[in-house]
Amino acid sequence: MLLGAVVFLTSLGVVNGQMGVPSDLPWPLTTLIAALAGVAALYARRAWWPLAVVGAVAYVALAMWPPLLVASYLAGTTLRERRTVAACAGGAVAVVGLSTWVSGWLGGERELMTGTFANAALMGVAVVGLPLVLGLWVRARREVLAAARDRADRLEREQVMRAEQARAQERARIAREMHDVVAHRVSLMVMHAGALEVGTSDQRTAEAAALIGDIGREALTNLRDVLGVLRAPAQAVPRGPQPTLADLDELLDRSRALGITLTRHDEGEARAVGLTAERTAYRVVQEALTNVHKHAGETAADVAVRFLPSSLEVVVSNQPPVRQAVPLPESGWGLVGLRERVELVGGTLHAAPRPDGGFELRARIPA
Repeated sequence: MLLGAVVFLTSLGVVNGQMGVPSDLPWPLTTLIAALAGVAALYARRAWWPLAVVGAVAYVALAMWPPLLVASYLAGTTLRERRTVAACAGGAVAVVGLSTWVSGWLGGERELMTGTFANAALMGVAVVGLPLVLGLWVRARREVLAAARDRADRLEREQVMRAEQARAQERARIAREMHDVVAHRVSLMVMHAGALEVGTSDQRTAEAAALIGDIGREALTNLRDVLGVLRAPAQAVPRGPQPTLADLDELLDRSRALGITLTRHDEGEARAVGLTAERTAYRVVQEALTNVHKHAGETAADVAVRFLPSSLEVVVSNQPPVRQAVPLPESGWGLVGLRERVELVGGTLHAAPRPDGGFELRARIPA
């Protein structure tokens, strides 16, 4: 729209003598020609040759140079083959030569402007040559920039693919290590627990062995899910139902069977708080009891589940250990990972020793 208006107004200025040679034709006819040039310029982004035709006719008949100038620039930005560029330049030379002949035939001010060879050559360079060269340079620059962008995009895609491949290889290596070391050892533990359960005559020992076997089999199931995720990160791996607050009593019973005196307190009106909040609360209690087993051994602990108006609070606190537990290997990432899990759902986690020598872990989860 703007280009059409500019071509129309400048063409009128040229034929009215303000920016060129005044025409002897009636002003309605010159206005019509300028309007045709403006309309052709309006659609020049789709096809530039109508503007070139109108510009050639207007330049020969009226020395109206704006349409031809714009058409030369657009031709330079569009043409790609040397033959078409040469044909365009040859056509421009023919138009300039014809305009020179017409100027000499008409005489007057137009002959002074474009009638001589020097003036014609100067006008041809200004109206056709320079815009055409500028258009060719602009097209070449666009192609160079486009090629640079394509190359950068291709390098970025290749870098992402290499990173994905490296991650996949690392995940596969971790999965192999976990299978060869962890899964093998846990399987041996389960088999020995089963043999102990069958071979012992003591009822309490058989119950403890059965509990160890159940825990080991559950660990193998969870480990299989983790290995499936590591081996096939881009595929949906079927997973079993995740534990919620409904499974909390079973978790507490297992800890009681291992020698911890546990008391559960539910405060507030129990209500549905969402599966994400319940799963997070279950993992908080699980990690807290694991730490009690590792560091406190046989002791007493309280598990409080509080249904607050806008959140679910879980508090696990244990008494000082009666008998120090045998130190177990640990990764050091238990509480760090638990804090990340809680904060991921918008909650907060606080863990600190108590003044009496015990330990307290408190998590508040949005519900």
